[in-house]
Amino acid sequence: MKPADRFALSLLLPLAFCLAACVPLPSRDDAAVGIPANWDRPVPGGVDVWPASDWWQGFSSPELDTLIATARQNNLDLSAAAARLLQAQGQARIAGVALLPTLDGSIGTSRAGIAASDRAESSSFTASLSASYELDFWGANRADVLSAQAALRSSRYDRETVALTVTTGVANTYLQVLSLRERLATARQNLEIAERVLAIVQARVRSGAATRLDLAQQLGTVAGQRAAVPPLEQQERDALSALAILLGRLPQGFTVQGASLEAIQIPAVVPGMPSDLLMRRPDLRRAESQLDAADANVAAARAALFPSVRLTAGSGVQSGVFSTLFDESPGFSLGVSLARTLFDSGRLGAQRGVAEARRVELIQAYRTTVITAFADVDKALGTADSISRQQEQQAVQLEQARIALEVAELRYRAGAVDLLTLLDAQRTLYSAQDQSRQLKLSRLQSVVTLFRVLGGGWQDAGAL
Repeated sequence: MKPADRFALSLLLPLAFCLAACVPLPSRDDAAVGIPANWDRPVPGGVDVWPASDWWQGFSSPELDTLIATARQNNLDLSAAAARLLQAQGQARIAGVALLPTLDGSIGTSRAGIAASDRAESSSFTASLSASYELDFWGANRADVLSAQAALRSSRYDRETVALTVTTGVANTYLQVLSLRERLATARQNLEIAERVLAIVQARVRSGAATRLDLAQQLGTVAGQRAAVPPLEQQERDALSALAILLGRLPQGFTVQGASLEAIQIPAVVPGMPSDLLMRRPDLRRAESQLDAADANVAAARAALFPSVRLTAGSGVQSGVFSTLFDESPGFSLGVSLARTLFDSGRLGAQRGVAEARRVELIQAYRTTVITAFADVDKALGTADSISRQQEQQAVQLEQARIALEVAELRYRAGAVDLLTLLDAQRTLYSAQDQSRQLKLSRLQSVVTLFRVLGGGWQDAGAL
């Protein structure tokens, strides 16, 4: 290479790398969302720290801990999300290759002569080595790498979103199974009470103190209590099947040991300020990463409108015989090429327009995700507060219903009240008991929902 060529190349290379490092990305100001200072609903709990990533242990259920660990290991949706993450990692590595030189080599031999002739044959051997590097003047390759890295982060957050969904799904379904078992136990107890009252009515009918109408009414009550059991049993089976699927297992033969919600504790929850939500929910981080990728794609589409510059270098040898291969003088070449599409019917411009429109779409999707996230938290806080206050009144109603049934049964035995009063006391107690069970489940599930919408239970592995 001549001294003048080396001088020009020494000036060109630093300029190329400087330009490659300066990828102009669009401004993010149009994606900003106003953040409220406080929640509209009161925040439950009695501690002032954000719970640990294994928040489900706050329910104090070893069986639930085991089920969640199994689901996070074997859930099929999580396995699919992990496979998508591996694909994104591969795409990020592929995109990074464009920033590095390429090196090609070739080797060959040939033998030439004239058929049916006494002329001597000749042999030749060739070997060459060439290198090329595209100067990323306008940042197109760098933008592609940034886009791939953002897509990788998006896949990682997508997996975390799936993991959070699976975790809360297991918790909710397990709690539902235990609640259904409680409701089944209550329904069977109520059936026993109805059958006990039926025996009293039958004895009074035999003694002439009650009528056939009283007997028919109580027989109907007993039948109604028996009819309430099979639907609850079916709901329990359905919930167990759903739980098995979340664990990546077949439903046949699957069961859990827990029988009631009595031992389940309600963990304390105190979320941070609304702005903290942006760092806690993986779906928000995923939307932000998708916007990062769109920004990089716009930069790449913009850079594609400019010429590309490629450096090439090559060296090779050619020998007439193998024995003198290394005696030959090698040749070499150096070159710089500038390429620019002169006419493409507007294809590159259209691609840039598509990238910019895609970015606008993702900005609106990002804003929607943020607004929805805050709405989810506010709704979850409101639900938890409403159920808590409802439980307080329901406990009073349940206690009074028990007292009313005891008094009504004693007075009916003594003949002081008619059967209708006793039947009404029975129905009130049955309804209050079932409502109490359902409210307890709703209270626990509202806490699970609050953990989910706050993004609890995942750890950010950090940026690339």
